[in-house]
Amino acid sequence: MKKKIVALVLIVFSTLNFIIFNNFNFVSAFSESKKVLLGGIPAGFSIETRGAFIAGLTDVVTKDGVKSPAKDAGLRQGDVIYYINDIEINRAADIEKALKNTSKSIEIDYYRCGNSYTVSLTPVIDLNGDNKLGVFIRDEVSGIGTITFIDGDTVATLGHPVLDENDELMKITGGKIYSCNITGFISGERGIPGELRGVIFKREEIGVITKNTEYGVFGKLSENYDLSALREIEIGEGKMGDAQIYTTVNGYTPKYYSVSIVKADNLLSETKNYVIKITDKELLDETGGIVQGMSGSPIIQEGKMIGAVTHVFINDPTRGFGISINNMINK
Repeated sequence: MKKKIVALVLIVFSTLNFIIFNNFNFVSAFSESKKVLLGGIPAGFSIETRGAFIAGLTDVVTKDGVKSPAKDAGLRQGDVIYYINDIEINRAADIEKALKNTSKSIEIDYYRCGNSYTVSLTPVIDLNGDNKLGVFIRDEVSGIGTITFIDGDTVATLGHPVLDENDELMKITGGKIYSCNITGFISGERGIPGELRGVIFKREEIGVITKNTEYGVFGKLSENYDLSALREIEIGEGKMGDAQIYTTVNGYTPKYYSVSIVKADNLLSETKNYVIKITDKELLDETGGIVQGMSGSPIIQEGKMIGAVTHVFINDPTRGFGISINNMINK
């Protein structure tokens, strides 16, 4: 029996929640005067999750036949194991360590759809002599997104949270932000979201991830990261009218693309403050509008950063939501 396979799930960070556009009454968004370094550069993410996510169940071949302790105990794909016999579990190696030298019944504390449960089961010994539960474990989540701004040693990205399979805020223990080269994209169409494709360079670390919040994923800047190519920009207040997004759809270097802010609000929502419409012919011809991977792209109006792109409307890829930059900074 082969040793347990660790599943690695690739998620492109950006339009994780696809929005069907509704009519809202919006007013202008407030934002305070402040200067930060303008982002718009693509980034690769490797996020370490809290708990060991069960990506699948498997049978274990033993000398007494095929068995599956996890399946027999009622564990399912999508469950997250937090503890085995009060030992904290976050990845596959933690499970292997907790099961080592024990063939007795164990207690597993796990999380499912917002609720915590405890189950008892007895591991089985495979043909290699290792104790097994019969689970595939995902160790980390990887994907591509966009850096919004850098403020001191803080790196702000995405403008929205990374969610788990239950659409809840993913609990994390850390992670890394890396340089990324955008090598291509799939254009968005009505009902079918597009996405950016790229190569993540894990030797070029931008920062470490410290927080996954409703207002974006934040990290601490690496000491040796070169900021010389980034320019300072003032934070401004958004309003309806012409604007730009600053994003990268090819290579490393961001470009300005024209958009229109068709609705603006900082009162009804803390995270969906703008509705933007892509008006730039070049971007529309290339990507069809907003695609996955653009989350975090700065929104610029009258020379000031006023927000970041967060979501695309599934029924209209030329439109999407943006978050107020003031909320990203202060929340």
